[in-house]
Amino acid sequence: MADTPELPGSSRAARALQPLLHDVVLCVAAPAFAASPRDGQLRGARADGFYDHDRRLLHTLCLLLDGRAPEPVGVQPLGPDRVRFTSVHRCPGDGTADPTLIVERVRTAGDGETVLLRNVGTAARRLRVELTAATDLADIADVKRGLTGPAVAPSAPRAGGPALVWRSPTGRARVRAVECPEEPETATGPAHGTFTWPRVELAPGGCWLLRLAVTGRAVPDPPGHPVAAPPRVPWSDPVVRGDRRLIGLVRQGLAELRALRLADRAGGGSARCDDQFIAAGCPWYLTLFGRDSLWSARMLLPLGTELARGTLWTLARRQGTVHDDFREEAPGRILHELRPAESRHGQGLLLPAHYYGSVDATPLFVSLLVDAWRWGLPAAEVEGLLPYAERAMAWIVRTSGKDKDGLLRYYPRRGGLLHQSWKDSADAVRDAAGRRVEPPLALCEVQGYAYEAATGLADLLHSRGATARARRLRTWAVALRGRFADAFWIDAKEGPAPRYVAIAVGRDLAPVTGPASNMGQLLGTGILDRDGCADVAAWLAAPELNSGWGLRSRSAAVPGFNPLSYHGGSVWTHDTAIAVQGLCAAGRPAEAALLADGLLDAAVHFSYRMPELYGGDARTETSPAPLAYPAACRPQGWSAASGVAVLGALLGLRPDAPRRELRLRPLPAGLLGPLAVSGLRLAGADLSVRIDHAGRTTVTGLPDGWRVDTGGGAGSDTGAGAGPGPHC
Repeated sequence: MADTPELPGSSRAARALQPLLHDVVLCVAAPAFAASPRDGQLRGARADGFYDHDRRLLHTLCLLLDGRAPEPVGVQPLGPDRVRFTSVHRCPGDGTADPTLIVERVRTAGDGETVLLRNVGTAARRLRVELTAATDLADIADVKRGLTGPAVAPSAPRAGGPALVWRSPTGRARVRAVECPEEPETATGPAHGTFTWPRVELAPGGCWLLRLAVTGRAVPDPPGHPVAAPPRVPWSDPVVRGDRRLIGLVRQGLAELRALRLADRAGGGSARCDDQFIAAGCPWYLTLFGRDSLWSARMLLPLGTELARGTLWTLARRQGTVHDDFREEAPGRILHELRPAESRHGQGLLLPAHYYGSVDATPLFVSLLVDAWRWGLPAAEVEGLLPYAERAMAWIVRTSGKDKDGLLRYYPRRGGLLHQSWKDSADAVRDAAGRRVEPPLALCEVQGYAYEAATGLADLLHSRGATARARRLRTWAVALRGRFADAFWIDAKEGPAPRYVAIAVGRDLAPVTGPASNMGQLLGTGILDRDGCADVAAWLAAPELNSGWGLRSRSAAVPGFNPLSYHGGSVWTHDTAIAVQGLCAAGRPAEAALLADGLLDAAVHFSYRMPELYGGDARTETSPAPLAYPAACRPQGWSAASGVAVLGALLGLRPDAPRRELRLRPLPAGLLGPLAVSGLRLAGADLSVRIDHAGRTTVTGLPDGWRVDTGGGAGSDTGAGAGPGPHC
């Protein structure tokens, strides 16, 4: 397929546009999903269709009754993986304005759909029912680019019951009527196939049910590719009492994470056959993404370490071992993205199936292991994963040594991703004048990730008796912290604080001006001193970055701000949640409560199904509800996990398994109210925490030998004492 197809009615070639998703109904059971318009009729437009493993199995499934499409009256989600479309079929001869025939289609990701016709009138009905199906067997990367491939001609096999089958060099698909009152007439053509029931008789009160199975796969079947996860979820099921918004966000997020789970089968023959992780998001990123999957697992640590274990092993098995320019692979580097096959993404972007082009996944891998260790990951798992973390840290140190300033930069190849952190769009890095800044760049949050990885791994190594290696890492981290302080601070002519952190610096250490949300992800890493934390907190709470619904990705006070730009002014759910975590860890409760309150209010407007990102328009007394970015994934892994991240931050949970100590610094009850949570998981034990109206803390279910440090605050029934100090 061409990158710039000729569009109808155009006098010259024009680039196809990515399909918008704001009114698309998505249901997902990873690695499968279905995307539908609100009437349920798949017409081959936009992203319509059934998908599995990045392959569109079907893009058309249209129902006609007596040659007419039913009239839609409602759509109802039945869970993350199922949706019901309800419509009516009216006949001028009915003699009433009331609908007498109700049509219900229940579509299930990874399965198919049922069609139920119900005659609720007083007279018998006779109908002609037709169902037309078609596909292009397109790759998800082409669908995302707005491209539709040529129709694949179906066949109708004689054996196995009524079915339509499509085959191409890259995919297979099959639609089979597995349950119906009578066998349909089956017809095929060059562009589509049709099932027809010419005489469906419905008595008054009668029903007619059809069940279709939609199956298929990519060709060839990619070896070792992740598969659908088993029913058992790798986290506990918490019960939250308190702010209803937080309850809804946690509950809905966990339901969506259940649907986004994938399992790595590379462990073969061992318990690790069930190594589960969270796919990045539906529909565009329903696969393993290093940074996304790592952040999702990190956010869910208050519910146990099993998801972290599965995510770490899945990525460890794919850790870079050789130098490969096309894959951007290097020894120790952690995978960025896993796809069934090489894919073209337009504008010259060609990515291999195994792609390593991210600068942040590698330090985040190390930090997830360290955090899981502190939450009580079993010692055998820590020991098994430690060599992979050391190799990852070696890549960080080696890469940061490429330039004499010693900062961790990314050096993209031509045809790969231009920007290689979470803000990875082509215009993600702009200065205060709105000009794009090109790599190689050292991003501020990446330096924070690297510092946190080094200091955390040093602690882990020290606990294992590797004191010399731990000392070298601490020395390296101290030097990085000093280089960061010298290079990244920019004096502000005006604003809530006298300085802010540059989003990045170039190879010549020239800082990229203009406040951006990236600095919020530094707060929990330890790279900032106390004064630095105070300055960053002031900027995050100020109206330039705080939209009132969450944290803007770029200041609204600089040229080029766009509230619906992917990274130039929109609000990202996970970015706001990480900032809330950092503010709580830095001892900035007022700023944390301000951002958390805005995020929770936004969640209400999205019915707690948080999109990947949403508009960064300012909240006022008369402003409308926040709008999802039109092409945003929903569900998105780290957005769905953000509720648990905020919950853990508000509770102020900081465990230290080696010292058998749980540090609690909850947000003052007067800011967001009392909070009680049961079903947390610490070192394999079920934990409950309650903060009452007066801020008194009660903890029950601690593992044997553990103690709680509340910092000598309002009180605790488990005592208080000295604990690890705050990051700032």
